[in-house]
Amino acid sequence: MELRELGRTGLKLSSVGFGASPLGNVFGSVSEQQANASVRLAFQSGINFFDTSPYYGGTLSEKVLGKALKALNVPRSEYIVATKCGRYAEGFDFSAERVTRSVDESLERLQLDYVDILQCHDIEFGSLDQIVNETIPALQKLKEAGKTRFIGITGLPLEVFTYVLDRVPPGTLDVILSYCHHSINDSTLEDIVPYLKSKGVGIISASPLAMGLLTEAGPPEWHPASPELKSACRAAATYCKENGKNISKLALQYSLLNKEITSVLVGMKSVEQVEENVAAARELTASGIDEEALSEVGAILKPVKNQSWPSGIQQS
Repeated sequence: MELRELGRTGLKLSSVGFGASPLGNVFGSVSEQQANASVRLAFQSGINFFDTSPYYGGTLSEKVLGKALKALNVPRSEYIVATKCGRYAEGFDFSAERVTRSVDESLERLQLDYVDILQCHDIEFGSLDQIVNETIPALQKLKEAGKTRFIGITGLPLEVFTYVLDRVPPGTLDVILSYCHHSINDSTLEDIVPYLKSKGVGIISASPLAMGLLTEAGPPEWHPASPELKSACRAAATYCKENGKNISKLALQYSLLNKEITSVLVGMKSVEQVEENVAAARELTASGIDEEALSEVGAILKPVKNQSWPSGIQQS
């Protein structure tokens, strides 16, 4: 598995990262044995980056991931763990007091002394000025205290990153995590890569399958995409299936092409999913992407290219 440097942190992350939200039973129940086997195979296959949040499964994801990492029985320095703060099953709270308490709770659940990355979770749901003036300074103190090595922010609308990064001193934030903006149907994250690099932050992208849009099974009922976008993605998936190709594999490989994006997080909850994702990454390295399929799918999705959906509260 290819390793890529994360901004100026010195961390080297696997190009495919293990998204641990499914370990919180977010997409159906996962046994402890299944979770442990998935994490073990991922680690043995060269995946060294694991991402979770107290929000996933109402803290369950962190507990399950913590147990699975402990069961690996390898030195702590061999894997990289990111968790988040500010978003919880009971709602959002970006206050300094809550995020400071939050990291201690997360460390206990993860059975770790520190996390490698601590991120404010989905900041578009809070006041961005509070994030700048209160939350990030609290995260800096946690970094100084050794509870996290690096700090960052996550969200869907790309403008939240520029808003915050333009208002904090250079070098304050180490990383941003974006999702659903670096996939075949939406590549807008690439537009701000030069800006993010100029700010010295590492870039992680999640949800290369656009939260299920780029799958044969299709997205969950609650997916916020427009009917037009869902329909185009369904047509693209059908084209792939009829031609003996897999839309999800193509989508993951596409998202791995841009090496400026350090790691692509994919949700995994079974040994089979880990095997599929690792095989897709290895195939890409060995023989490149299926240009014909990529071109056909791109043409089908062209009318809805870069179409997103609203997320967060109206910022004053």
